Amino acid sequence: MTVDNLTKLSTVNWLLSTLSNMKIIIINGPNLNLLGVRETSIYGNQGFETYFQNLKSQFSNVQLEYFQSNVEGEIINKLHEVGFSYNGIILNAGGYTHTSVAIADAIAGIKSPVLEVHISNVHSREDFRHKSLMSKNCIGVISGLGLDSYTLALVHLMSKAK
Repeated sequence: MTVDNLTKLSTVNWLLSTLSNMKIIIINGPNLNLLGVRETSIYGNQGFETYFQNLKSQFSNVQLEYFQSNVEGEIINKLHEVGFSYNGIILNAGGYTHTSVAIADAIAGIKSPVLEVHISNVHSREDFRHKSLMSKNCIGVISGLGLDSYTLALVHLMSKAK
C-alpha cells in the first residue's frame, strides 16, 4: 500500500469516526405530523416517518433523531434539551416560523447550529409566509425543495464536522 493510499484510508477512517459521533436532530413543528395526508399538492404524498427511516438508513453513520410537536413550548423545551450537546439541529417550525418570537429566542440562546428548512417555497406562497422570525438566528435556510430540503440540511451539517 502506498503512502498516498494510507493517507486516503486514514482520512476516510477519521471522517467515518467523526460522523459516527455526530448527533443531529430534526425538529418539526405544527401540522408536519400530517405530511402525506395534508395539502399533498404542496407537501407531497410521503409521510415523514417513512422519509425519516429512509434518511436514517442512507446516513447510518450519523446518530439521527426526530421530534415533532404541535406545541410551541414543547419545541422550545426540545431546543433547550439538545441545543448544547448536539452537533446540529434541522428545524422546520412550520407556521411558528412566522409568529414565534419565543422559538427564535430559544435558537439564539443555544450553542448547536440550527438550519431552518421548509418543504415548500415559502416565497411563492402567501405574503405572511415570506417573513421568518427564526432565520436571523440560524446558520442558513433551505426552502422549496420538498423533503430533499432535510437531506441537504443534513449533508451540510455533516460537511461542517470537526
